[in-house]
Amino acid sequence: MALPRLFSFRRCPYAMRARMALYQARVTLNLVEVELKNKPEAMLTLSPKGTVPVLALPSGEVLDESRDILFWALRQADPDAWLSPDLEHLNALINECDQVFKPWLDRYKYHVGYPEHSPEYYRSQALKTLIAWNSRLRRSAFLLGARPSAADVALFPFVRQFANVDRPWFDTQDNLQALRIWLNHWLEHPTFKAIMNKSLYFSFPDPP
Repeated sequence: MALPRLFSFRRCPYAMRARMALYQARVTLNLVEVELKNKPEAMLTLSPKGTVPVLALPSGEVLDESRDILFWALRQADPDAWLSPDLEHLNALINECDQVFKPWLDRYKYHVGYPEHSPEYYRSQALKTLIAWNSRLRRSAFLLGARPSAADVALFPFVRQFANVDRPWFDTQDNLQALRIWLNHWLEHPTFKAIMNKSLYFSFPDPP
């Protein structure tokens, strides 16, 4: 039987978002690790924009946005109810991440390519969004309440990327304490560890 095929890049936060949802849903698939400097023609044929992740389904449907892959996967199976019924706030958080936070994160991480301002300036702009998320996490353990949701999975890889630019600085920010606790929870989560371990990609344990 034909399997879905996922074009991914291990360190890309968008691809991490997609892989976490696919792993959580126990979707068995063929994983293609992409070299960004040498993108496979098969992927470019499916999605000419040339960014990962790209999920090609046996039906012929192609999903080339990480949000769409996340929702598709969790609609196949959602054992821990990550798809919150509060879809309005879920989508709003993903939009805030992708449209507001990510552009500043890119400028902070790759500041050499953005000489208009200092890296500290770009960091301060990204920090505004992180402080807002920290405020949410001071009220509850996860972004949409007491239980994990797709919002946490969708945003976590980008917070991880921000923190890794300068982890000593990140770890000393008093206004990000709740966010750090949340980040560390996801860094230790079995799903994240599995999707980052090449030998464990989509290798599921036997059911109890």
